[in-house]
Amino acid sequence: MCVTSTSGREDSHVLPAVPSSENYVSDPEVWDVIVVGAGVAGSALSFGQAKDGRKVLVIERDLTQPDRIVGELLQPGGYLMLKRLGMEDCVNEIDAQKVYGYALFKNGKSAVVKYPIEGLPLDVAGRSFHHGRFIQKLRMRAAAQPNVTMRQGLVKRLINKSGEEWKEGEPVSGIIYKTGDGQERTARAHLTIVCDGMYSNLRKHLAEPKIHHPSFFVGLLLDDVKLPFPNHGHVVLAKPSPILFYPISSNQVRCLVDVPGEKLPEDLPNYLRTVVAPEVPEQLREPFIRATHKSQPRTMQNKQLYANPLHQPGALLLGDAFNMRHPLTGGGMTVALSDCKLLCDMLQPLPSFQDALATASRTQDFYTRRKPVAATINTLANALYKVFCFTGDKAHEEMRQACFDYLSLGGIYSAGPVSLLSGLNPKPSVLVMHFFMVALYGVGRLLTPRPTLRGLWMGILLLLGAARIIFPIIRAEGFRAVFLPALAPKPTHGIRRVSSTVGM
Repeated sequence: MCVTSTSGREDSHVLPAVPSSENYVSDPEVWDVIVVGAGVAGSALSFGQAKDGRKVLVIERDLTQPDRIVGELLQPGGYLMLKRLGMEDCVNEIDAQKVYGYALFKNGKSAVVKYPIEGLPLDVAGRSFHHGRFIQKLRMRAAAQPNVTMRQGLVKRLINKSGEEWKEGEPVSGIIYKTGDGQERTARAHLTIVCDGMYSNLRKHLAEPKIHHPSFFVGLLLDDVKLPFPNHGHVVLAKPSPILFYPISSNQVRCLVDVPGEKLPEDLPNYLRTVVAPEVPEQLREPFIRATHKSQPRTMQNKQLYANPLHQPGALLLGDAFNMRHPLTGGGMTVALSDCKLLCDMLQPLPSFQDALATASRTQDFYTRRKPVAATINTLANALYKVFCFTGDKAHEEMRQACFDYLSLGGIYSAGPVSLLSGLNPKPSVLVMHFFMVALYGVGRLLTPRPTLRGLWMGILLLLGAARIIFPIIRAEGFRAVFLPALAPKPTHGIRRVSSTVGM
């Protein structure tokens, strides 16, 4: 069921708000799990835990349909995770569009790369949609579980077993949250999982975050436009940074313009018409310009978040609250759903979460076991963003061109990178191999038809530039955690502090 809104929202088809349970009398004294936030990660995790027989309380600040310009493309690997969680029907009845690959554009040329989905079930493909519709379907699916209580409220702080504000060295034993009537309530749980998104106010208690703001996304909505390559995402290697087009319904196309830096131009519509429009493929240029006149562009600051988890007993951190990458490749929801499936599998054998230290010991491997998948998607997103941005440096431009030409070759040259991008084969070794194959391909181009000193020098600069892009990103993720997760140090800080307090 959809209702139509006239409140100025971008999406006029609004699914009903998920009912907030106000039946506090039936609340158990202690929940098995409290989930803070009902976005992609929170909804999927609460559904998975309820299926495993846990009593789950979900606290979400706003249970009405979100209205955002990102989180609109689910890669095939993310859809597979959705299937494994048993929630694949959440992409139905929201006018979601199947996506089968990407079209790349640079300097008037184009190339198409397909997702390597041969041999997979017929329903496996990317999905693009209005973000808010998808979130509401996830919430409804979770709320329909008998063991899930979904409630609108704002979580204020974590608490200890005495009901007082939690402090370092104590197990987390629940939350204090404010309901719609302004009243503060306490909810206790054996395990509290924080999934409250990119603006998390609890992150600082559970991790040591490092946040970087590389750019903004400026969002436009193009109505009744046919893309040059239907059912494909479109990536324009523009100056100064990439432009994305992809369908989000049967008659609407989303355009996301990346604007580098930490400040937007003062006259944003004029910037879009004078700087960005000339870079847009001719078939989409006129609809793009019309969209800049139709309404004020919407903006969102992009974030890259690396966080060192403290792994406090009684609590876990998940989703955008814990880890973010540049949204260029649309990998965020794939990482979130993969993390949810992994965590549910790790928690399933435990009969109870009552012993916070035992549960923490069981889940301390989570942050390293997630790394190969998460770090591959993170590294690819952040590295591709740096490669695709125009800097004016000649060696860097050779790298940009080499990347476009390499993917244009098709076959194994595009299948490997696209298998990474799609989340179907998220292996760090494959990522590094193809990244430097692109660089070496660029060097080869510089040395043909015959080598010159200038070409050799430019090739050296290209290789150095490639190394300067990818190695700092992998270092931020952690070399051992990415390539040798079994040897990576476990996040035992919180466990040690609580163990020493208990032993006193």
